[in-house]
Amino acid sequence: MLPSAESLEGKPVPKVTFKARPDDQWRDVTSDELFKGRTVVVFSLPGAFTPTCSSTHLPRYNELAPVLRSHGVDEVLCISVNDAFVMNQWKAGQDAANITVIPDGNGDFTTGMGMLVDKRDLGFGSRSWRYSMLVRDGVIDKIFIEADKEGDPFEVSDADTMLDYVAPQAQVPEPVVMFSRPGCPHCARARQALQEQDIHFTDISEDQKINSIVLRGITGRMTWPQVFVGGELIGGADDVQAWLANRT
Repeated sequence: MLPSAESLEGKPVPKVTFKARPDDQWRDVTSDELFKGRTVVVFSLPGAFTPTCSSTHLPRYNELAPVLRSHGVDEVLCISVNDAFVMNQWKAGQDAANITVIPDGNGDFTTGMGMLVDKRDLGFGSRSWRYSMLVRDGVIDKIFIEADKEGDPFEVSDADTMLDYVAPQAQVPEPVVMFSRPGCPHCARARQALQEQDIHFTDISEDQKINSIVLRGITGRMTWPQVFVGGELIGGADDVQAWLANRT
């Protein structure tokens, strides 16, 4: 049986040591190192590379992490009962630079949270239930736990729910997508301009089958890059810089 939010809020997070591989080197990372004297958002999920975790849960936290940081959050952590190699490869494949992945390979932290569940019917063994929480100086301020029901519910541990708790008046950014191609100097200029403003964006390059014909079909143009914000075409590098100037 899963614990209730009320039973966990106001309690310290479990004190454990994670076996992590930041920069591809083994290093012990303690709970104190992650949480003491800091404000941290944690989201935990059943497994790296699984559908909901990869398509929605992690990408949206990665997208909203800069907004959370602008409202006092020091770091956004993703904790899963996976080993360090799996977590690092998943993060790289997701291009999730705004998220710190924490491998709870032995399930020690998840067990301490009371969130370890049996997923042997899927061949997963023991995994984490899906939840998210705001931790201040090692103490759970708020936790959102998915309902204890069949399947893999995903209704309250999402990034938007967390942001609404942390900063109810925060402006949620529109999704930004850039169509680019390798070696394009204008693409590099647009990319740098967006990164300097701490704007998360999805970069779809020519390596991913977007050729000039496809680009023209999508945008009506044949020059690179082409940037969309909230589904609206902004245009190339000069247009992006003008949009950023008007935005601020």
